[in-house]
Amino acid sequence: MIINHIQIADTFAEAFNMRGTRVIITAQNHKWAYHAANAMTGFATSVIGCGVEAGIERELLADETPDGRPGVSVLMFAMGSKVLMQQLETRMGQCILTCPTAAAFGGIEPSEELEIDQISLGKHLRFFGDGYQTSKLIDGKRYWRIPVMDGEFLTEETTGMVRAIGGGNFLILATSQAQALHAAETAIESMKQVPDVIMPFPGGVVRSGSKVGSKYPKMFASTNDAFCPTLKGVVNSELSPDIESVMEIVIDGLSFEAIVLAMRVGIQAICDLGPDSGVKRISAGNYGGKLGPHHFKLHEIMGIKS
Repeated sequence: MIINHIQIADTFAEAFNMRGTRVIITAQNHKWAYHAANAMTGFATSVIGCGVEAGIERELLADETPDGRPGVSVLMFAMGSKVLMQQLETRMGQCILTCPTAAAFGGIEPSEELEIDQISLGKHLRFFGDGYQTSKLIDGKRYWRIPVMDGEFLTEETTGMVRAIGGGNFLILATSQAQALHAAETAIESMKQVPDVIMPFPGGVVRSGSKVGSKYPKMFASTNDAFCPTLKGVVNSELSPDIESVMEIVIDGLSFEAIVLAMRVGIQAICDLGPDSGVKRISAGNYGGKLGPHHFKLHEIMGIKS
């Protein structure tokens, strides 16, 4: 498959089951909502070392939030329910409770179509109020008001947790580092418009793609040598002689369809750059289907009309 002179490899991205949740963070203005959200999603690029993958989904206007203030929505993903709940509570306490004017609300509503579990958002954090916290039930939802030095911290008691998918991805193969990065940045700008997904790595892009296993027994993941330009001629490389840089974009999503849409939008944005972009090929990372049950086939994704 060739789109605007860029080859789309006949391969698939391999993804795995995760658990996901959404938190709505509001504040006096977007500046402080972003301060809280950026802190909450810090050190959350990969479950390999961080335990959780998290990112800002999108900016919210005042008329889109529960308390009528500016905000942002944050998505968090983990390999299991227990880890996700622990990470959510820890990050709520350290990053949202501490942030001036910030409040937090559940971002996944009950649904007849989805299996949703309610998990703690402020249920346990209320004890920081040392007995002075108060609660109120509004339309079946419980909210907690915790006294803090700038006034009160308002938080919903719970948020929803759903089955999700992590590890959707594609690889950008280009003739220089600058061109690969520019293409990745272009893709990310388009992908940010897709709901229900995040790209958790710095700026949405990862340069250190990994493979399962290592020559060192204590390492369960190591550099994806087949896509490292400096190892051409040393390993069984996937790179042609003209490829000097590879960037990867990883996508976590609340549904298979959301990841498909994000991949399609991102790849198309790169293809729209044309032959002068320096991008020669789009590929994807997989382990022969052994890592996860969700396979995102590039040809199928790009052959479907949006």
